[in-house]
Amino acid sequence: MGGNYERDVFKQLQEVMARLDKTEQEVKDTKKSWKKEVKEIKAEFAVERKALKAEIRDLKTENKALRKELSEVKSENKTLRNENSKLRSHLNNDSSNSSLPPSTDQKGNKGQKHKKANEYNGRTKSKKNVGGQDGHVGTTLSASYVKEKINSGELERQIVDIGDKDLKYVTRYVLDYEIKPIVKELRFHADEKGRIKIPNEYKNEVTYGEIIRSICVHLYSEGVVANERIGEFVNALCDGVIKISSGSVYNTIKSFAKKCEQEIEEIEKELLRSEVLYTDATVVTVNGKQTYIRNQSIESAVLYNCMSSKSIEAIKNNTILEAYNGILVHDHETAMYNFGAGHGECNAHLLRYLKKNTEESNNKWSREMTDLLVEMNNAKKEKTAAGEWFTPEEIAAYEKRYDKIIRKGYRENKNTSSQYAKEEEYTLLNRIVKYKENHLLFIHDNRIKFDNNMSERDLRKCKNRQKMAGGFRKTSGQEMYCKIISVIETAKRKGEKIFDKIKQILQRKSVVTA
Repeated sequence: MGGNYERDVFKQLQEVMARLDKTEQEVKDTKKSWKKEVKEIKAEFAVERKALKAEIRDLKTENKALRKELSEVKSENKTLRNENSKLRSHLNNDSSNSSLPPSTDQKGNKGQKHKKANEYNGRTKSKKNVGGQDGHVGTTLSASYVKEKINSGELERQIVDIGDKDLKYVTRYVLDYEIKPIVKELRFHADEKGRIKIPNEYKNEVTYGEIIRSICVHLYSEGVVANERIGEFVNALCDGVIKISSGSVYNTIKSFAKKCEQEIEEIEKELLRSEVLYTDATVVTVNGKQTYIRNQSIESAVLYNCMSSKSIEAIKNNTILEAYNGILVHDHETAMYNFGAGHGECNAHLLRYLKKNTEESNNKWSREMTDLLVEMNNAKKEKTAAGEWFTPEEIAAYEKRYDKIIRKGYRENKNTSSQYAKEEEYTLLNRIVKYKENHLLFIHDNRIKFDNNMSERDLRKCKNRQKMAGGFRKTSGQEMYCKIISVIETAKRKGEKIFDKIKQILQRKSVVTA
């Protein structure tokens, strides 16, 4: 019985061990299967990981490209916005908010289809009636004026009776010219030595007289008339009896310009003696090339000079400014700061730039600065009329307000939306700070005007010449023109009779022996 039990136990043990072996084999097979599956999963994951890495790399590359493109688009958009602002700014420029002349204005103010007649830069509408204002001295012709001129011999009286001369009458005066061609026969007799001295002006057997030549010079300078049309006008005055050619007109004008040297020298001396001198320059063309005419002006004289450029060297070579030791008033020409002993800047120009900034930036500081400058100018006019002047305290108060507005301008500039307007505004602020002394010189020195308008007005004749004739053919013609208008405009300032002045200069003769 004991043997059977042992056999049974052994048998059970074998069965258990067989099951264990089977289980172990199953575990090995399962483990092997798992390893294979894990390997396959790893291989599959590795492929997928590699694909994901490649995709991520491609996405990163694409993202980098998109970021670059976005940056370029932003940059281009910023540039386009600035260009758009700049173009809109330039399109909105006119004579009221820039240095452009009124002749370039194509449209009127906002809401107007066209520019109104006589609408000039910076001019604001007043409540005054149209026409002469109270206190304005009229120039209506009167009988007393005519009688005065008759008595002085300046007018020749011709009496014309209309109706019965024996009855009472009422007098009316008609002012007119009597134009008729005449010829003067000049007979030059020999002196005691038998020599006949003939002025060079009469070297030809027939010449034109002083009246005709004076008309030519006057029409050339004051009328801005072409030589050919001057000849046509002179010929028409005498129904073609006298026929002067455009060449003769030119020679007359050229001769007059040569005889102006004495007047030019006197004008230069007078300008150099002045304490304050106003100057400006404008573009004219010579044979299609851009050149300039610069003027130097005071109340009693003006001098015009032609220059190839606005450079410091050109100013030294062609004007009197290098020898000038007084105060120069000018537009914002930095080259001018190399000349003179002091400088005032034109505030009329500054007002235009301030107006432009108000329109472009919508900031308040530029409007406030405009109001302050106008207030100071009006106060100066009132004090000058009353024989008074600013106290040091008043000047200090104005300068304090000036500085306060500037500080406000810098703060507002930080929030200016348009980049172009922001940059232009910042430049304007810096300029007003740097040239504060020059812009406010007019309240420190009663001799200094608020603006440079005198000089600008003097240059309008040059612009008229440019528009009418299209410029000059030669530099010599430009120089001739500058000499003539210097003499004519100075004579007008001094209250001289222009026609008599021209005749006086033309009468200067050089003598030759026949």
